Amino acid sequence: MGTGYTTIMYGAESIEDALGDIAACRYDGVEISLEKIRANDAETVDRWLDEYDLEFYLAMSEWIETEDAVRRVIDDIPVAADLGAEFVGILPPQRARHDGDTVERWLSRISEAAVDAGLRPLVHHHGATSVEQPDEIRRYLDAVDGLELLFDTAHYYPYGDNFPDGDVTDGLERFADDIGYVHLKDVDPVKDFAANRDALSDADFHLDNVINYFRSFTDLGEGILDFEAIFETLSDAGYEGHYTIEIENRTERPLVHAKRNYDYWAAVRNA
Repeated sequence: MGTGYTTIMYGAESIEDALGDIAACRYDGVEISLEKIRANDAETVDRWLDEYDLEFYLAMSEWIETEDAVRRVIDDIPVAADLGAEFVGILPPQRARHDGDTVERWLSRISEAAVDAGLRPLVHHHGATSVEQPDEIRRYLDAVDGLELLFDTAHYYPYGDNFPDGDVTDGLERFADDIGYVHLKDVDPVKDFAANRDALSDADFHLDNVINYFRSFTDLGEGILDFEAIFETLSDAGYEGHYTIEIENRTERPLVHAKRNYDYWAAVRNA
């Protein structure tokens, strides 16, 4: 069980800087997208991982919006395996763009390729996508052999039984046997957050709905989620996997945010 950080706030040209920052903040591991690995060359990324002594937790796919995207992900999975990744994360297509059978088929193909390469495939439930709400998560986990769940605290919050309270433990309990990996981020809901959520669930991707929804995601401890309860619930359920902090909206001073979030989570775990 380790604490990881994503490179989502760093461009492809800054991955070495990202790994240096993450290592400096004493994280154990890292999450990198397949696209950023491709942009930097796998041998170079391997050298950086070794230099900064970071475990490669998870290789994240691109959004699987097309057949070509699915093929690219499948082609890159052996590269992720050679780099020592434990998981491959799968980002679902945008809501209402594809029927459920297509989504299931794409998830199945990627999952099969991941298992064949020795990786554990994870579906990343995500707002405004085809795998958004609890019943949709359940559908695809049941339908796809070998598929596990990447549970994201912020992306579950809008659809949990306890909304608008910051308690997502119902989701942790419901999917306890399926969770292979956890993303931590907080939510500080903007005004009319529920209305923006509902618009995205209806595939109304007006710019205001998208911006107001996603800009609610914030640093740990800056929002309303109860991370002490999250850690306690997962511990009680026997979860022994990694916790990876994913901060999306803090483009200024990324090193400061990496350290601040590490310290916050360390305090929760050590309480």
